[in-house]
Amino acid sequence: MTELMRRPLPHDFHPPVPSFTVTSEDVEDGGTLKGAQVFAEGNTSPQLRWEGFPPETRSFAVTCFDPDAPTGSGFWHWVLFDIPASVTELAAGAGGGTGALPEGAVHARNDYGTWDFGGAAPPPGDGPHRYVFTVYAVDREKLGPDADSSPAAVGFHLRFHAIARAQLIGEYENPAAG
Repeated sequence: MTELMRRPLPHDFHPPVPSFTVTSEDVEDGGTLKGAQVFAEGNTSPQLRWEGFPPETRSFAVTCFDPDAPTGSGFWHWVLFDIPASVTELAAGAGGGTGALPEGAVHARNDYGTWDFGGAAPPPGDGPHRYVFTVYAVDREKLGPDADSSPAAVGFHLRFHAIARAQLIGEYENPAAG
């Protein structure tokens, strides 16, 4: 295998915004993802909690993106937006469907083609992939897109309406097949 070239992170080309804090009982920043966040094992969205966002925050969005996917454009594992500003935590598994989401929150289709969290599933032997979990503080209650929007369309709106962001990056490697 040739050495995996590290691709840019999803916000490297967005305007700079202040940061705030996101923590997780399930994802350690810079650590290896647990089986629960792996597609073939648990396929469960992690618990996330955030604080220190700007007081003018009107809603939040949460995404998970793998910039190292061998697609030329990365891979969106989770796209959730219109989370009410009063919500500062998502329980583990909240990304599993609409029943566990805060009222008003909207899942957009991920790159698996589903409206939920899809866990890590890099090709065997492709080296470690980064899974960037980002919480965006948004300047409006409704971001604009709907559930049929692509991750790119949601990202376009976040580029113009994110007033702060926080991120955790976990890694996962699928060993080469024997």
